Amino acid sequence: MVLTMNSALRLLAILLFALLPGAAALHAAPVYELKFATLAPDGTTWVKLLQEWADTVKTESQGRLVFKIYPGGVQGDEPDVLRKIRFGQLHGGAFTGYGIGHIYSPARILELPFLYNDIHEIDYVRERLQPEIEQGYRDNGYELLGWMEVGYVYFFSKQPIAKFDDLKQRRIWYWQGDPLGKAFFDASGLSPVPLSIIDVYTSLSTGMIDTVYAPPLGAIALQWFAKTRYITNVPMANGIGSLVVSRKFFRDLPQDLQKLLKRSGAETGAKLVAANRKDNEESMRLLTERGMVLVEGSDDLKSDSIRAMSNRAAHTLMDSGYLPPATVGRVQDWLREYRAAGAGADGAH
Repeated sequence: MVLTMNSALRLLAILLFALLPGAAALHAAPVYELKFATLAPDGTTWVKLLQEWADTVKTESQGRLVFKIYPGGVQGDEPDVLRKIRFGQLHGGAFTGYGIGHIYSPARILELPFLYNDIHEIDYVRERLQPEIEQGYRDNGYELLGWMEVGYVYFFSKQPIAKFDDLKQRRIWYWQGDPLGKAFFDASGLSPVPLSIIDVYTSLSTGMIDTVYAPPLGAIALQWFAKTRYITNVPMANGIGSLVVSRKFFRDLPQDLQKLLKRSGAETGAKLVAANRKDNEESMRLLTERGMVLVEGSDDLKSDSIRAMSNRAAHTLMDSGYLPPATVGRVQDWLREYRAAGAGADGAH
C-alpha cells in the first residue's frame, strides 16, 4: 500500500497525538465521585471509619470510585442532606434514626423508647426485619449500604433527673420534626423545645434548653457534655443509623462498583456497630471521670407506666401511618418468642 504525502502526515499526526500525556485519559474508565455527608464531627470514630471505607473503595476500584466526605453537619441537618440528595447535589450520607424516618419510617420500630430490654433483643428483631428494611429503602429511592447504630440514648441535664416528675421541670430538647420523638413526648405529657440538632449546643449555652438526650459518645462528639452536669442512668432507646446512597447514583455505577460499594458498606456498618458499642462504654467512663454525675433513676423511670407511655406513642405512630400496625405486631411477636426462649433456657440474654 502506497501512502500519499497527505495520508502519511495524517498517520504521523495520529501517532503523535496518541503519545501525548493526556491522550490516554480520553480512553480511561470514567471516575465516579460519591458526595457523602454526615453529622459526625471530623476526628470522631465515625468519620475515621468512613474515611477508611473511602480509602478501601478507592484502592479496590483502582481510583474509579472516590468519596468526597462532608463531616460535622456542614451540609445541614439530616432533612437538608436528604433534600440535596434528591436534587443530586449530594449522593449519600450516614443517617441516624431521624433521617431514616424520612427514608423508610417502619425501621424506627427498632428505636421505640422503652420497648426493648437489651441490645440482644434489638439485634434479634433487626435480623428479621433487615430484608424488608432494605427493600423499603429501595422502593423509596435509596440503597442501604450498611447498618449501624449510634448507641443507647440517655438524658444529659443541668439539673439531676431521678424520677419522672423531674422531667416535667426541665426544658428538654427534641429533634425538630421528628415524629417518633413528638409521639413519645406527647404520650408522656411533656412539652419539649423543638430545635434542629445544629442549634442544640448554642441553645444549651443560652439556657433555652437545659436537657438533651444522646448516646455518651455523641454527647462528647457534639460537646453537649460541656454544657450539662448530670446523666440519668436509664437508657431510653438504642439509636439506629445507616449508610445510604441514592438509587440513581447506585444504578448508574457499573456492576462491579455496585458490588464493591455494597460489600464494603456492609463491612463498614459492622465495624461502626462494634466501635460504637465499645466507644460508648468508654465514653460513659470518661464522662464520669471528668466529673459528670451519674444519677440512678427511680423505679418510676423503669416502671410499667413508662412502658405504657411507649405503647401510647406506638399507637399514635400507627394511627398516623408512620409505623405500620403489621410491623409492630410482628416485632411484639418476635420479642415474646425471644423472651420465652430466654426464660426457658437460662433467663440471660
